[in-house]
Amino acid sequence: MRKKVIVVGAGVAGLASAIRLQHAGYQVELYEKESKPGGKMNQIEIDGYKFDLGPSIVMMPELYREIFELCGRNPDDYIPMEKLDPIYRAYFSDMPDNPFDISSDLTELTKTIESISEEDTEGFFKYLHEIYKRFIVAKHDILQRPFRKQTDFYNLPMLKKAMKLKTFDTADQFIGKYIKNERLKQLISFQTLYIGISPIKSPSFYTMIPMIQFLYGVWFIKGGMYTMALAMERLFKELGGTVYYNKNVQEICVENHKATGIMVDDQKAPADLVVCNADFPYAMKNLVKDPSAKGKYTDRKIDRMKYSCSCFLLYLGMDRKYEEVEHVHNFIFNEKLDQNLQDIFDGKKLTNASFYVYIASKMDPSLAPEGKDGLYILMPVSNVASANYEWNEETIQYYRSYILNELKKLKGFENIDHEIVTETCITPLDFESKFNAYNGATFGLQPTLSQSNHMRPQSKATHCDNLYFTGSSTHPGAGVPIVLLSAKITTQELIKDDQGILFG
Repeated sequence: MRKKVIVVGAGVAGLASAIRLQHAGYQVELYEKESKPGGKMNQIEIDGYKFDLGPSIVMMPELYREIFELCGRNPDDYIPMEKLDPIYRAYFSDMPDNPFDISSDLTELTKTIESISEEDTEGFFKYLHEIYKRFIVAKHDILQRPFRKQTDFYNLPMLKKAMKLKTFDTADQFIGKYIKNERLKQLISFQTLYIGISPIKSPSFYTMIPMIQFLYGVWFIKGGMYTMALAMERLFKELGGTVYYNKNVQEICVENHKATGIMVDDQKAPADLVVCNADFPYAMKNLVKDPSAKGKYTDRKIDRMKYSCSCFLLYLGMDRKYEEVEHVHNFIFNEKLDQNLQDIFDGKKLTNASFYVYIASKMDPSLAPEGKDGLYILMPVSNVASANYEWNEETIQYYRSYILNELKKLKGFENIDHEIVTETCITPLDFESKFNAYNGATFGLQPTLSQSNHMRPQSKATHCDNLYFTGSSTHPGAGVPIVLLSAKITTQELIKDDQGILFG
């Protein structure tokens, strides 16, 4: 008789965990409160325009492909990809007519870096050299392994490797050692925002994110990111897995310090093992109701942890193609980026804001009506708990106006406010209600030094057998490639425990 595993939540890590466990021979049931798979990797469809809801940049495509290859499938049959070059275009609001195209072709990238600051070009390559060394350590010794007990980290070989990460400087300090030009520093350091932390506070090893883009490139999946979610659901079903949608899990059942199933629709669905992909802080406060099963993650502890920023997203269906705007990914930097970052994490309403514009229909015209484009616009903002303003219609209109006024300064967008035919938006309140993101923090727990690696929640529940966690608030962290690794760690841990494999 095959053992039954229930997976709570069909986000990226939940889907990947379900696939891995079904492939390993378990009978897996997946419960999702929404009507579609993907969690934040979802799709919004309005009036013939299709928008990725959240994640939009494909990095480390080998990790996307791995889940299909594991099951003997050809990833190209599920997630056809194309490499983008340039990776993105960067605009600065005080020089809108002189954008920079960032390429992963080293020759082109070098020319661009030289055009920004020739005297910093040598320093840029020193930064790449130094962060690449740290990336290799992280890739092999940190990101793909669990830290379920103190000695998994606090042992001499591991500590020697951890020291190579040189974690005690911030992203901003680290880049400042090599690069003095403010624009060039901003181009590199801002990327930490997309795991929810300011470069002023972020551990320096997170500057490996732009390095991965520079050295390995950025990709686009036909149909947008939601294709990945649908492809994982398809693979899971092909393997014999079962998905239940519109099922709001009320509780993870715990008896005698052991997970025994879930409560859903006021009925118990029993299971031998439970994997929870609901946001870890939310799950610990709301789904794990037995106080003794929470371990150190009491309600008080959860409230006192640090949370990532949130995002405001505008989805605009336009009445034309934006031929003058050449690229899929576009970043618009405010020249007062440091003030922008400070305000986000201080909870202030932004007056100097940077944002990102994604035009997926440039790569795949089927995502918009014929001859039209859809614009996805993302602005990092304060999470619900830290914001000293309310999210209401007035706030939405304030940010909408700000974004449109800034875009009007850029070539191709001059008449943007007259070209919108349909629109919708998502606020931090939506992340909180729709995705159970604690405090509306889009990226989960902030990856501060004290909430990273061995100090981040791990996959195995500390005080409850047969219960495992996965997703962006658990080790190794946020971002699609990283939560795919989270699923890999979680399923390996579950299988080792279930088969009685001793840990070293």
